[in-house]
Amino acid sequence: MMLLALAVAPGFAICLFIYLIDKYDREPTGLLIKSFLLGMGCVVFPLVIQGLAAVMGWRENNGTILGTAGFAYGIVGLSEELAKFMVLLLYAYPKKAFNEPLDGIVYAVMIGMGFATLENIAYVAQYGFSTGVARMFLSVPAHATFAILMGYYTGLAKFIPQRSSDLLFRGLLIAIFFHGTFDFFLFLGNNIFLMGASVITLIFAIRLSIRAIRKDARLSKEIHEHGQQHIES
Repeated sequence: MMLLALAVAPGFAICLFIYLIDKYDREPTGLLIKSFLLGMGCVVFPLVIQGLAAVMGWRENNGTILGTAGFAYGIVGLSEELAKFMVLLLYAYPKKAFNEPLDGIVYAVMIGMGFATLENIAYVAQYGFSTGVARMFLSVPAHATFAILMGYYTGLAKFIPQRSSDLLFRGLLIAIFFHGTFDFFLFLGNNIFLMGASVITLIFAIRLSIRAIRKDARLSKEIHEHGQQHIES
């Protein structure tokens, strides 16, 4: 029970934090729960892709930097972020409740934390307490930042329709880039310098995420107080 709590607590805490930020026009609880559950469900897609990659000989570290980069960006980063992006685009994006740019971040985080929580349960069950503690401070927050950055551009896309395709693609690409970079350094080897490079990547993504949240939260307040505002990317 303690291991299960350790596995689910970080994702739930981040979901609550994002929910509380959206204080002017909160999303229906049912939609948020469904987004979280769909995030858990979409884990199947990257598992299939990564399983096929393993059969074909692709590994986390196959002895070459180029091969490791290909696996980190092209297999793990792409498959996991594409799975979450498709849930965001096909389920949350068309909803009437998705009515301000901040909602892109809210739904993306719910989906991302559903994904990260199920992944976390599997890792903690397999590797134990110390892995759960490490992932609490690294992997789960990393998934949150990938989701925030993707959600920021998805929110802009809905309210700048003339640029929606470009903004949606940018959000997906940025999430893949940060996910791939974070994993790339971890896959290269287990030493303090490579771990430090992953942490620096995470810190940079966190700073961008904080900036995105502040910008959308400010816009949400303006919309609530003064009506629809002109939105710029």
